[in-house]
Amino acid sequence: MQPVITVGLDGSPESLAAAHWAAAEAEKRRLTLRLLHAWPLLAPEPAHASSEVDQNYWAKRLVHTARAGLQARHPGLTIVGSLVAEDALTALLQAASESEMIVLGSRGLETVESYFLGDVSMPVVARAERPVVLIRAETSVEGTPTAPASRVVVALKLNGTTDDLLDFAFHAAAAREAPLMAVHGRSVPLHARVPWGVDHDATEEMTRDARKELSKALRPWREKYPQVDVSDSIRLASPGRAVVEAAEGAALLVVGRRAHRHGAMSHLGPVAQAAIHHGRCPVAVVPHE
Repeated sequence: MQPVITVGLDGSPESLAAAHWAAAEAEKRRLTLRLLHAWPLLAPEPAHASSEVDQNYWAKRLVHTARAGLQARHPGLTIVGSLVAEDALTALLQAASESEMIVLGSRGLETVESYFLGDVSMPVVARAERPVVLIRAETSVEGTPTAPASRVVVALKLNGTTDDLLDFAFHAAAAREAPLMAVHGRSVPLHARVPWGVDHDATEEMTRDARKELSKALRPWREKYPQVDVSDSIRLASPGRAVVEAAEGAALLVVGRRAHRHGAMSHLGPVAQAAIHHGRCPVAVVPHE
């Protein structure tokens, strides 16, 4: 199957913003864009039917209208529509296994009413085999936030394997010709706290040690992507807060989650949760070992 980026469409402003972002991303990566609309009650496709009797008319119109608008903005992009007679979660998880990434709309902590964005998006993020990117409605049609965006931000924990996470982040930065900032947040431990604040000798040692670890993790990726301007940021704050603050005004925030083993419970860590709920820019959640 030809490599694709899949976006879930449900007609909401968030899903349409996701479609515009996905189209721009597919164009950068020279991939096909797949517009997916899933609904269990889709009727079997009749051989010949007028719009007055076609039970799938509105689903087809949703995909056709989105495709026409995207094609006008990206005339060289290959765009395919896909109607699936399946519940959204099942359809999106299957699509994720067939795609380079899957893109969904997001409303953060606001009230959620859409079919895709309600009980579906979080399980997709937690269970998908490939990266899931969440886009807010205020993201512009060009695929960047309405505020100027100049960098890709990646959150690193510095323990465990991060190859998939860094590969995605460096690839995204290279495709945008944008700098990459690697952020590591580390809360100040109790032993470094003193009545008048913090022990600066202890925090300087923490920062120095973390920067060495971060530099070591980034070294092979700097060599693989020499064209990407890379910086690092060590922040003595909770990892979730550090990442959300660092991503203010970014083009993309990349966070990781542990890939679940077969039969294991799916869950997101605190950094991914903070990024999804509080980040204002597009957020990519990348599964890794």
